[in-house]
Amino acid sequence: MTDATSAPSPRGAAVGRGIGIGLMYGLFRPRVLGAWRVPASGPVILAVNHSHNIDGPMLMGTAPRPVHFLIKKEAFVGPLDPFLRGIGQLEVDRTTADRTAITRALGVLEDGGVLGIFPEGTRGEGDFASLRAGLAYFAVRSGAPIVPVAVLGSTERRGRLISALPPLRSRVDVVFGDAFEAGDGSGRRTRKALDEATLRIRARLTGHLEHAGRLTGRTG
Repeated sequence: MTDATSAPSPRGAAVGRGIGIGLMYGLFRPRVLGAWRVPASGPVILAVNHSHNIDGPMLMGTAPRPVHFLIKKEAFVGPLDPFLRGIGQLEVDRTTADRTAITRALGVLEDGGVLGIFPEGTRGEGDFASLRAGLAYFAVRSGAPIVPVAVLGSTERRGRLISALPPLRSRVDVVFGDAFEAGDGSGRRTRKALDEATLRIRARLTGHLEHAGRLTGRTG
């Protein structure tokens, strides 16, 4: 049994990827572009825009490697709690500096795994406008490269059978960008260094989102 303090399971994340593949390709028609840009091994952070609840599962099912997502603690209720922990996902309290979540997320990167983050902190416009400093901290502290990911099309229309989901068999585009380093090479982790890294990250993520919109012919 996986508990709140134990290390996330790589095997569990691999199972979660298999579930994501089955669900996302079974319910929708994902079009994946640039997945080869995700490093084949070693630590990496996937920074994903977040405008719909399926964005996380969609990335889990389309990324070329298993992903450990930082997910708000409010999702860990009822039967979802043991399920999310069992597939290697990380609970985080967004209202405070959650040291347990930080330690476990850094542990994923130290073990050479893939950490998934919604850098806006919560579901919103999905335009990377309100970036939080957490992504910069993880990137600078671990030295792991960031791969920007744009999920487009999940909010364009509502399904007839389940209005909370996009229409069944509709196309959702997942566009992976070029990996980049967030730090300035100095290794500094001061507040100023993290603020500067956050600005660099925002520019790269926003640029990728705009490029992905032009590439796919859609903007959200």
